[in-house]
Amino acid sequence: MTSQTKQRSKATTKDSAAGDTALERAQGPGARSAYDQFKEFGGKKYTGMKVGRGHKWQYAAGEWVEKKVTPDKWEFHYAVGKKRAGHAPEGSGVPVGTEYHWYILADQTVTKLDANNYSTDMVGVKYKLAHKRADKASWNGSDRAQRKHLIAILEATAAELRAGLDEHASAERAPADAGSTNDKAGKEGAVGANAVPRKASKVPSVRARGARHPATAGQVGSTKQNGRGKRAVGRPRAAA
Repeated sequence: MTSQTKQRSKATTKDSAAGDTALERAQGPGARSAYDQFKEFGGKKYTGMKVGRGHKWQYAAGEWVEKKVTPDKWEFHYAVGKKRAGHAPEGSGVPVGTEYHWYILADQTVTKLDANNYSTDMVGVKYKLAHKRADKASWNGSDRAQRKHLIAILEATAAELRAGLDEHASAERAPADAGSTNDKAGKEGAVGANAVPRKASKVPSVRARGARHPATAGQVGSTKQNGRGKRAVGRPRAAA
């Protein structure tokens, strides 16, 4: 390989790492759709919808089938069609046939209205584990890679929940500590106002009493606060 060829190869590799090859630059910004153009978030490059934008979907009437497997755990399957509330901009999005694998963590509240009707409200987050392009026969990540990604997501979620518990416990302790301090100050003030002058008092001083009756070590008790949250977890493979 000549020196010029090596330089051209290095330049192409560098441009590719930055998200643009020399050919793509020569073809102009229309060479790839806005969806496929490289974007940056948190110091990393990505393609797809720009962070901060969103969708609004309308779900058709579907069936949610569930089965109770433990006193607190249900397994469910939900399959339904959905469509945009509006219309996709021309040339946007991925080709027809593209698939996504999402993992959903959701908080669902259900209210019984009568014997057969309920109202539901759900908020949550969904994470993309993998995608499959329309012209490919396999997902962009193996089952093992997707599982490892999911484990990392759940571990991060657990850490956030633990941090929230600690903050909640600290917030609860603060008013209690302030109240006990005020009570103690009030009691000391009352004792001071009604105290017998030291010369006339026959009660031994604290130090004298301590000398005759050494204080015993007190037992310190701790209270553990357990938080329990119920989450509905689903894993649909529907397109975004």
